Amino acid sequence: MALAEEASMSEQVTGPKSYFPSIEQKYGLSIDAWFERLRPLAGQKHMEQVAFLKEQGMGHGHANALVHVFRAEHDGA
Repeated sequence: MALAEEASMSEQVTGPKSYFPSIEQKYGLSIDAWFERLRPLAGQKHMEQVAFLKEQGMGHGHANALVHVFRAEHDGA
């Protein structure tokens, strides 16, 4: 096994992204698909984006984590 593979396997994902595997499994869409659904809401307030995801059936914690990353890393603010 290459050193890069070992390093990536031992890195623990923390913060909002740690919810991503659970979001994909529970709601059946990839994180990228959720970001695409959020894209038309870019520029809206954080809680408006969270409310949109909750209307799609997502729980508050998962929606909050997804919106946090969307706003920080995908020009969603």
